[in-house]
Formats: sequence, structure tokens, C-alpha cells
Amino acid sequence: MNNQFSNAERAMVLTEALPYIKRYNGKIVVVKYGGNAMTSETLKQQVMEDIVLLWLIGVKIVLVHGGGPEISELMDRLGKKPVFVDGLRVTDKETVDIVQMVLAGKVNKTLVNMLEKYGGKAMGISGMDGRLIEAKIKDERLGYVGEITKIHINPVVDLLEKGYIPVISTVGCDKEGNAYNINGDTAAAYVAGALGAERLIMMTDIAGILRDKDDPDTLIPEITIDEAAQLYKDGVISGGMIPKVDCCIEAIHKGVKNVIIMDGRVPHSILMELLTDEGAGTMVTGGKK
Repeated sequence: MNNQFSNAERAMVLTEALPYIKRYNGKIVVVKYGGNAMTSETLKQQVMEDIVLLWLIGVKIVLVHGGGPEISELMDRLGKKPVFVDGLRVTDKETVDIVQMVLAGKVNKTLVNMLEKYGGKAMGISGMDGRLIEAKIKDERLGYVGEITKIHINPVVDLLEKGYIPVISTVGCDKEGNAYNINGDTAAAYVAGALGAERLIMMTDIAGILRDKDDPDTLIPEITIDEAAQLYKDGVISGGMIPKVDCCIEAIHKGVKNVIIMDGRVPHSILMELLTDEGAGTMVTGGKK
């Protein structure tokens, strides 16, 4: 593999990346990480390496992660069957304890450890730390599934200013001290908005928004919020893509410049999106193209 490219070709790649490195140096980029890119150890390693590389060239990276499969796995080991309503995990008191253990504990610290291993400087926090993510009950039927009421962004800003990569697990809380399971995409949108991020990258299990969901060649590379509204009506944005695009629009309304929906299963997709002409996935923007 090391001999696949000549030194001259490697130098050319780096030179072509230079305008993008200059563009994102000192800018905040929020990455929402989850899904299949999280369950494959090889892909997890590549994502962490990409994040460290971006951090080393001066991008202020914030990693927001979920961990649904790991939560379900521990529930299964404890003899507790996961129940979902409209795609959201029903979270009773026992389940919210499991969510907190898995997300704020095992998953968060594993990612922090990997980032440190590859040369980054990372700090893991949950949405409960510094009351970063304040929430209330979203729907009584769902138990402790939270709807975000406020973001206290200072803990994240402090970590960025001190040169850390903040790694945020999506567990929220209310003023009474109750913990809540927060949707990862929603949390990422709110955090990116509160930071006024240059870009929010949503890593998913599909290539982006497809005009024909069964044909990867029909990927739509860029849409505005107005065009998204039409794609909802046309049924192009449907099923599980609806809440993802809703989160993209929410993020833009809250001040994020643009949002990318991309396939996290593609190796080094973050680098392709940020440091090449080609990009990856579908970009959602607020204004006219």
C-alpha cells in the first residue's frame, strides 16, 4: 500500500488540499458520529485518524456521538428488550441508567482514548456536564427521552480554547437532576448552532439524499432549505431521512453555515468532504445557490 503513490503524487495531493486547509484553519466543524461507521473497528479507526489530522492542521473539531447498537447490546445482556416508538427508544428509569452508562461511560471514553492514541488531545463530556444539554420529557409514552430546552455551550467553548477535541455524549438533564436520552442528530444540530459552526457533518449509513432511493448514482450534491421543502412534497425525502434533514434545517436556522449528510461507511469520507474538490454526500445550505 505504501508504494501505491509516488512521493510526487503525495506532494500534489497535499498541494491541492492547501486552499481547503487555509479555509478551515481556526474554524469550528461539528461531526455527528454513529451508525455502522461506529460498529466497524476499522472504520472507527479511520474516522478517529481523520479527526486527529484535521485537528493537527488547525480545524476546531467537536465530535458528537451516539451509540444505539451498544445500548441495545447491553440491554440484551441484562435481559431487557429494547422497544421503539416512531424510531425512538422507549426509555424507562432502568433504561436511562443503561444509556448513561454506555454513552457517557464506555463509548465516550473509548473514543477519547482512540483520539489520544492517534496523537490528538481529547476530552470527553456528556450533555449533563455543566448542564450542556438541558432537556424535558418529549413524550410521556417514551419515558426519559428528552426534548432539548437549552444549550449551555460554555464547557465546549472552554475546551476548544484550551486546544482539546471535545467528545460529547448525548445524555441530557433537567433542573431536577433527571437524566434524558437525547437524539444524537438533534443534539449535534443544537450544539453546532450554539457554536456558530462553519459546518456540521452528519455521518449516516447512506450516501446522502438520493432522488431515487435505490440508485446511488442519483445523489443530489447540494440543496437549499427551499429545495428541501419541495423534495419533502415530492416524496424524495422520506422515511428515516426526514428527521435527518429536519436536523440539518434546524442547524442552519440556528446559525450553522452548511450541513453535510454523508455515508460514514466510506473510508476517509470526512477528509474527502473537507479537503477535496469532489466532496462527499449532500450539502444542505440556507441561501440561494
